[in-house]
Amino acid sequence: MSYYINKTITGVTFDVAIDRVTEELKKEGFGVLTEINIKATLKKKLDVDFYNYRILGACNAPYAYKALQAEDKIGTMLPCNVIVQEREAGKIEISAVDPIASMQGVENKNLGELA
Repeated sequence: MSYYINKTITGVTFDVAIDRVTEELKKEGFGVLTEINIKATLKKKLDVDFYNYRILGACNAPYAYKALQAEDKIGTMLPCNVIVQEREAGKIEISAVDPIASMQGVENKNLGELA
């Protein structure tokens, strides 16, 4: 079992892909709490060039609240990260952690129901 869910899209720019992912997350009740621009961070910290790569920290507050009530250490796995990367021009890859796979490491049957 893979630990992530993956989809590749074409025909849009990287910035448009970020906007679309953010909108789709919103439709599912997730807000983006954090956005880490890996390309810019690596350039600033290491002076290296890297391809377009962003980490979106997404959170569904009602689910997060229920998960925290069931397991107080679950915050180590929050927010849910979604990555958007462009390794080839015009080919955008979107990946997110598989909630069912990630919860298998947590020994709390109540969390499996939330995943």
